[in-house]
Amino acid sequence: MIRPVSALGRTLGAAAVIAAGAIGGIASSQASTGKAGYNGVWSVLIVTENGECDRAYRYSLRIDNGNVKYQGDPGTISIDIAGKVDDSGRLKVSVSKGEQRADGVGRIAKDRGAGTWKGKSSTAECSGRWEAERRGV
Repeated sequence: MIRPVSALGRTLGAAAVIAAGAIGGIASSQASTGKAGYNGVWSVLIVTENGECDRAYRYSLRIDNGNVKYQGDPGTISIDIAGKVDDSGRLKVSVSKGEQRADGVGRIAKDRGAGTWKGKSSTAECSGRWEAERRGV
């Protein structure tokens, strides 16, 4: 499992998730059954392409009726995640921790998704891409 080293990395990584959609990403080849069609646990790989953040991160997130939530142990990472998935799979998510903030956008389909993210703190700015895969309900 790839894990972030820095607090900034954790915050930016989680946002990219999601870091499970609105702009770009992959298109769904199957008709959506609405927001509930994306429900479940998603494994999200976040890759930094620009900036001084850690190279890659992997997080577990849950989508529940269009709401994106952190699936991991809340005692290990204290972050705030606010995300939404619409009926067509477009996703927007924001992650914050103190002065650190990151925003991710993209698209999810039935079992996969992809998109981009950008984040910053008082000392760094980073951006990159994310990929997601559904792991369970």
